[in-house]
Amino acid sequence: MRIAFDAKRAFLNRTGLGQYSRTLINSLIQYHSEHSYYLATPRIDTSLYKLPNENDVHVISPSGFYKNKPFDSLWRSWHMKKELIAKEVDLFHGLSHEIPVGIHRTKIKSVVTMHDLIFERYPHQYKSADVSIYRKKFKYACYHADKVIAISNQTKEDLISYYNVPDEKIEVCYQSCDPLFNKQLNKEELQYVKEKYNLPSEYILYVGSIIERKNLLNICKALSALGKKLDIPLIVVGEGKAYAEKVKEYIQENGLTERVIFLSEKMDRGNIREPYDLPGVYQLATMFIYPSVFEGFGIPVLESLNSKTPVITSNISCLPEAGGDAAYYIDPNSIDEMSHAIRTVLTNEQLRAELIQKGLKHAEKFTTKHTSSKIMQVYSSLS
Repeated sequence: MRIAFDAKRAFLNRTGLGQYSRTLINSLIQYHSEHSYYLATPRIDTSLYKLPNENDVHVISPSGFYKNKPFDSLWRSWHMKKELIAKEVDLFHGLSHEIPVGIHRTKIKSVVTMHDLIFERYPHQYKSADVSIYRKKFKYACYHADKVIAISNQTKEDLISYYNVPDEKIEVCYQSCDPLFNKQLNKEELQYVKEKYNLPSEYILYVGSIIERKNLLNICKALSALGKKLDIPLIVVGEGKAYAEKVKEYIQENGLTERVIFLSEKMDRGNIREPYDLPGVYQLATMFIYPSVFEGFGIPVLESLNSKTPVITSNISCLPEAGGDAAYYIDPNSIDEMSHAIRTVLTNEQLRAELIQKGLKHAEKFTTKHTSSKIMQVYSSLS
């Protein structure tokens, strides 16, 4: 089978959509090498993603004026399918909510991955123009794709509720995290990361964008509620704008400047030349906290479980899917619950050991081999 991907985010995106694209493409190439793969992208950034060194992996890029912005977007939406036809592609997978316009009128079967409909639930957190654009693109993809992949049951429920996508058209295929997080670093590698970022001997870790629904402000409030009896710092790996400034203002006003450390200025999540950095920060952490009020899946939870780091996360949205029986669940809107959970996990060694062991077992359900095989079953059902 000749399989093509919208690989723009694999080459150009450093956040979750890029990680999903890179991990899935690489795992399909690794475990299902009998197929030919075509990666369609307007541009290539090899500092972020190096093309797998395989004979039957090819890049499709625009030529002429389509190489330049904003015409590269026009190429992805309208003109890419001409090159897919020329390459005799059998199946196209839009890895992040989109498929080329008119691909359903060709002989090429199409699949689209829908990560979440967060903008439908929280439109006030987005620009109104963006909401309109997302809604149009997402609905189009769901309506015209032959199969829709949802990365969680929560996303499947939202697709049915908001867009009336037929249940039988949707397949839930969980995502995997980067295999880097499956490797336990040795003492020398961990010491290297600790010294590089001047990390304390114990710390609570948060990884994620600093936006309202991720709830970093409530973490800081819980930290303040704990007082100095549990004087453990919070390491933040993530970036943000207006909401981040609101969080920093609270930190300043409540004397937390020495207890909340923003590490992102020193760390590049997508820097493949320093592969130990983020896994090392996870593995050195005393515990991980992720009290988001809504997610498509919650990949940082899985990264932490693989890292043998106990997890506190929300008891709502899809986060119980990501954490299984291996996380300590809380109401993300309750400062009391959050502070109690932090105190409990930090001081109860038996609980910590149980969470770590359950975490490793639960993470086995999300290996790249397992998740790529589920995706390939979807492809095969259309051939």
